[in-house]
Amino acid sequence: MKRTSLQLCLALCGLVLALHLSAPAAHAAPGRQPNILVIFSDDQGWRDTGYNGEGYIETPNLDRLAKEGMVFTSGYASAGNCQPSRGCLYSGTYTPRHYVFAVASTDRGPKQLQRMIPIPNKSGLPVENITLGDAMKAGGYATGHFGKWHLGSGPEGTSPAQQGFDVVMDGPHQNAPKDPKSVYKITDAACEFMEKNKDKPFFCFVSHHAIHSKVEARDETLAKFKAKSEKVDSKISPVYAACMYDLDDGVGILLKKLADLGLEKDTLVLYTSDNGGTNASPQEPLRGNKGGYYEGGIREPFIVRWAGVVKAGSKCDVPVINIDLYPTFLDAAGIKVPAGKVLDGESIVPLLKQTGDSGGLKRKAIFWHFPGYLDRPVIRGRDPVFRTRPVSVIRKGDWKLHLYHEEWQLDGGRGKLDTNNAVELYNLIDDIGERKNLANANKMKRDELLDDLLAWFKATDAPLPTEKNPKYDSEAEGNEKKGKKNKNK
Repeated sequence: MKRTSLQLCLALCGLVLALHLSAPAAHAAPGRQPNILVIFSDDQGWRDTGYNGEGYIETPNLDRLAKEGMVFTSGYASAGNCQPSRGCLYSGTYTPRHYVFAVASTDRGPKQLQRMIPIPNKSGLPVENITLGDAMKAGGYATGHFGKWHLGSGPEGTSPAQQGFDVVMDGPHQNAPKDPKSVYKITDAACEFMEKNKDKPFFCFVSHHAIHSKVEARDETLAKFKAKSEKVDSKISPVYAACMYDLDDGVGILLKKLADLGLEKDTLVLYTSDNGGTNASPQEPLRGNKGGYYEGGIREPFIVRWAGVVKAGSKCDVPVINIDLYPTFLDAAGIKVPAGKVLDGESIVPLLKQTGDSGGLKRKAIFWHFPGYLDRPVIRGRDPVFRTRPVSVIRKGDWKLHLYHEEWQLDGGRGKLDTNNAVELYNLIDDIGERKNLANANKMKRDELLDDLLAWFKATDAPLPTEKNPKYDSEAEGNEKKGKKNKNK
């Protein structure tokens, strides 16, 4: 029997209603500010992912996020270790603005091997510093911080609750077999926060302890990678890979929660880490590791997924840095920069909208400044004792210059650049491993970047070590270098 027009109309309405009822929760109304979810790992190197690794580490959820979003191939942390990198991210400024240069102290290592007096360190941001959390809260966002903060020590230290975050869960290590790095405790708290705030814009910062030492993993995950190590030759230990796998599992839970809440299309998701991997994870072809300012210490996994804005599976080679997160999130949310607030970063929204094409940013370079000493050398480092000595770094286009302050201040400065080893210059496109120092081979480029770096010192009032260390023992340092040469023979 033929259906009447009324029957067809009723059937169609019923179908539409059924589809509506079976669908996930409704998306936010057009024009609503996007939710922002930041997933921040600890001590994860650029190579410590499945999509960019050598085959042993597995990160299926990060791999999926990379396929659904944009991968920044030159994504950077603003410092070589935890505390200063976080200080830069939350404040939106380089280290000379806040003096958080290191974890606890800039005076780390044998005093008799330090040629200069380091610049004193601060261990936190003062409450007067208007942080990213403050700005997002003032812009109408529900704000939550889950996991490691690392800016609460010392007289300057504050808590996330004092810096704009409504809901805080610090997630200390549990030493529990089922969750040894608190990955799931942190993740569950973040999921609960997102569900409670699903009907209004939220800013959710998930800050993991993994894969910082002590490196731990669930028993079943560790067993998986012990079995794999018998088949795959890798310099990475099973427990390191297992810890990364558990962290990735937490990423998957967060992404599933967004999907279950129907918020995938309404949420900007950004994943990165605070600094490079430790010596437990060689970052070759990158040079160095955590604590140093060669690429292995500062280049990070950096992924952004934002439906309707970012082209799935895209890549961007333009250098970006974690001080860019502050202005980027304000830009994405349509929030004005707080009155009187200085931001050194730049919104990368133009890069996100241009699907990875170069251009769209005004700046010409990015910078790092570390006026102190960190002990324990890194893989293929410059020094047999220190991860780094006092150094400042600029990356401009494909070029990167390191300025070492001991040689610069004490060994003749600019007039002796050809011989004093104060400057290292690398072309990262041709030499991502920073093996070939071109400081003398390309003096024009060397001088160009050096001039830019010196101008940046003035613009940021960067403190420079200038005083000689009276306890320095040149003979002791000579013996250290001699010992390294003998060891490498």
